[in-house]
Amino acid sequence: MLSQVYRSGFQPFHQRLLPWVQSTALSRSPADRVQPSTIRHVRSWSNIPFITVPLSRAHGKSFAHRSELKHAKRIVVKLGSAVVTRGDECGLALGRLASIVEQVSVLQNQGREMMLVTSGAVAFGKQRLRHEILLSQSVRQALHSGQNQLKEMAIPVLEARACAAAGQSGLMALYEAMFTQYSICAAQILVTNLDFHDEQKRRNLNGTLHELLRMNIVPIVNTNDAVVPPAEPNSDLQGVISVKDNDSLAARLAVEMKTDLLIVLSDVEGLFDSPPGSDDAKLIDIFYPGDQQSVTFGTKSRVGMGGMEAKVKAALWALQGGTSVVIANGTHPKVSGHVITDIVEGKKVGTFFSEVKPAGPTVEQQGDMARSGGRMLATLEPEQRAEIIHHLADLLTDQRDEILLANKKDMEEAEGRLAAPLLKRLSLSTSKLNSLAIGLRQIAASSQDSVGRVLRRTRIAKNLELEQVTVPIGVLLVIFESRPDCLPQVAALAIASGNGLLLKGGKEATHSNRILHLLAQEALSIHGVKEAIQLVNTREEVEDLCRLDKMIDLIIPRGSSQLVRDIQKAAKGIPVMGHSEGICHMYVDSEASVDKVTRLVRDSKCEYPAACNALETLLIHRDLLRTPLFDQIIDMLRVEQVKIHAGPKFASYLTFSPSEVKSLRTEYGDLELCIEVVDSVQEAIDHIHKYGSSHTDVIVTENEKTAEFFLQHVDSACVFWNASTRFSDGYRFGLGAEVGISTSRIHARGPVGLEGLLTTKWLLRGQDHVVSDFSEHGSLKYLHENLPVPQRNTN
Repeated sequence: MLSQVYRSGFQPFHQRLLPWVQSTALSRSPADRVQPSTIRHVRSWSNIPFITVPLSRAHGKSFAHRSELKHAKRIVVKLGSAVVTRGDECGLALGRLASIVEQVSVLQNQGREMMLVTSGAVAFGKQRLRHEILLSQSVRQALHSGQNQLKEMAIPVLEARACAAAGQSGLMALYEAMFTQYSICAAQILVTNLDFHDEQKRRNLNGTLHELLRMNIVPIVNTNDAVVPPAEPNSDLQGVISVKDNDSLAARLAVEMKTDLLIVLSDVEGLFDSPPGSDDAKLIDIFYPGDQQSVTFGTKSRVGMGGMEAKVKAALWALQGGTSVVIANGTHPKVSGHVITDIVEGKKVGTFFSEVKPAGPTVEQQGDMARSGGRMLATLEPEQRAEIIHHLADLLTDQRDEILLANKKDMEEAEGRLAAPLLKRLSLSTSKLNSLAIGLRQIAASSQDSVGRVLRRTRIAKNLELEQVTVPIGVLLVIFESRPDCLPQVAALAIASGNGLLLKGGKEATHSNRILHLLAQEALSIHGVKEAIQLVNTREEVEDLCRLDKMIDLIIPRGSSQLVRDIQKAAKGIPVMGHSEGICHMYVDSEASVDKVTRLVRDSKCEYPAACNALETLLIHRDLLRTPLFDQIIDMLRVEQVKIHAGPKFASYLTFSPSEVKSLRTEYGDLELCIEVVDSVQEAIDHIHKYGSSHTDVIVTENEKTAEFFLQHVDSACVFWNASTRFSDGYRFGLGAEVGISTSRIHARGPVGLEGLLTTKWLLRGQDHVVSDFSEHGSLKYLHENLPVPQRNTN
């Protein structure tokens, strides 16, 4: 049967397990169990790629950062009562439990040593005993009354120990059935507090657990609730946590077994600074010893022995013993299917307990500072915002030597690690800094009436006037790779538009980004808004940043197409402005000028091949093949050392063709170019729509009618006639600078400058106006008159 499971491929667990459990969970004999000798040949099986990180470390000190959790070798997963039981507290949440077993099995098959501390015996037993009582009562009533209709039966309150005794065997049978699906053997261990206080019993327990782990068996540990005495508050011995619930059991077990990580799953997202559900409650990402004073604990879980206070106490005790701890939600349907594996991968899930407190603010604190700083920035006069930008432009030239020295460090560290195009992006020079300063001054000049500009005025009724005005979007998150020159550009645009800004640069530009951010904050300080721009220097993963939907209003990625795609995929509830690819086309028409074509192709492809607006596909009209114009293009590309890839139609015309292109939808980002042949301008347009990325596309022709047809019918953000693709740029468009080029169709498209970082709000000014006055029998009528809008300052 196991071989059939593996041949069937990976399916959602609940689709193939739960019906099978019904018939086998309570009828399997020990002989049916998978023996350890049958496990080893399938240890690499997983729907997650087999890990390559080392899984061993010296125990004694907990992990300092989430990113280190992927190195955890020995892991305890504690399943709270709220996680494994149904909402009615009678019976198990089978689908949720199956998902947890699946994740534990994935990690076990990666070579980790997994242990479970589980609740659920009481709930399972309660369901079983209720069924027995109902059955018994119905039989008795039928015998005594002789009637088919039964009276309403009252179920007595069931004692927890009896429920636990009735539920333990069924719970373990269920776990065994589930783990068997992954060729993993499980073993049950029931403990009480006395097992930890008696030295001999403690040694026996420790030896048993080590032997089970050695044989690749998952120990499933639970307090023996059938005999355990009631919990005694404040019964902890000095330096030792008393086992009075499964939270304390999991912590004690984790420390005794020298585990690397303890995952505590509950019915809340993690630890909040006040009871979850209260208006001001905020999830604590990282909790440090000594932070208890900043937390207000609420009531305990709906089921189970302990509440969040008990969990925190157990977590801190385990942390002190050298075990890292994460408290997370194991019940949320959208995350419970991967919460355990996400935690082990270092993703930002739940609350991570750490003994190492960072020197600077957390990213959440930086987000709050950017929000409040941005609001202050938006209230400044336009002249004050322009003054900040002018000061930043001056600093770029005045502090040139310090900037270039920092950039030199980055270049030296990146040498041999980055490809040539990325090294070119990383490099700063005097000319680049001068160009940046010029661009910033353009932004300052254009920002005079950007925020608060009136777009529309309407007289709704007498003394009731409506205005639509421009306002900042809020807080922007800009993520960029190998582009330190991006930082002052984006900073200036955020200042001009009154937006708060979070910046996340690549580690390859650490030194350059640090000094440029300091200069931006120095410029902001002249009007007391230094905190409006924040540089994220923590170990925050990009995917985690994209989940901060309560503090970020817009994400703008600046980097490779892969980076943009990853961010678009990771962003949860936050709009992403940008383009995933820059597959730019140039169509050379049959009526193209010989003098213009080679200049335009050279500039578009060779001037800066790593740019997103560089030419990637050259479409040539069929009539130009074997003409002097075609020969000139090929000769120029050969001189510039451009590698040519032939499209299918182009290859069919050649006896000895260049390498045929693997895909017509390729962004090379280097001195490589695809050449394809088309029969008409319409075929060129169709090709662009099929294989392009709606970025920038060009026609080269002397026929105005053909050119206008191309300009009107190509559905891209930028469409040019007899001009290089490289003109698709905010600076060259006169926008001063850009935060990126957008290929989306909502809000902003093409090079996004100052205007693209603004939205609008409506201002209504009245005098005791109410809607009922405008009803059928009211005294007022709507006028809806358009009023003149103040003229925009274009100087």
